[in-house]
Amino acid sequence: QVELKESGGGLAQAGGSLTLTCAAAGGALTNHFANFMGWFRQTAGNEREFLASINWDGDGQYYADSVRGRFTISRGPPKNTVYLQMNDLKPEDTAVYYCSADRTLRTTQAEVHYWGQGTPVTVSS
Repeated sequence: QVELKESGGGLAQAGGSLTLTCAAAGGALTNHFANFMGWFRQTAGNEREFLASINWDGDGQYYADSVRGRFTISRGPPKNTVYLQMNDLKPEDTAVYYCSADRTLRTTQAEVHYWGQGTPVTVSS
């Protein structure tokens, strides 16, 4: 089991930046259950949309086309912590952002085993 705790959401103006943080806690098996960590977002009435994912070593990053070039995912140290740097924010980026964790790369909501509680991001024009 892995618990994920997100922070860093809030208000931003269009063109601005925010950084989201997610820390995974799973004891000695964190590197197994959180081998891949990622970010999704969700708006009312829609499924969670994949944004980005990163492997445990931090040398493999995967992005959705909708955010490639604007968002950057990275791992700490410590490796149980993942960041999503969001630049050039747009009003359409307004959503609840969720951290995800799994043993392998997951890009759809149904595949993901572990979720954080979500953090809201609002971008004003």
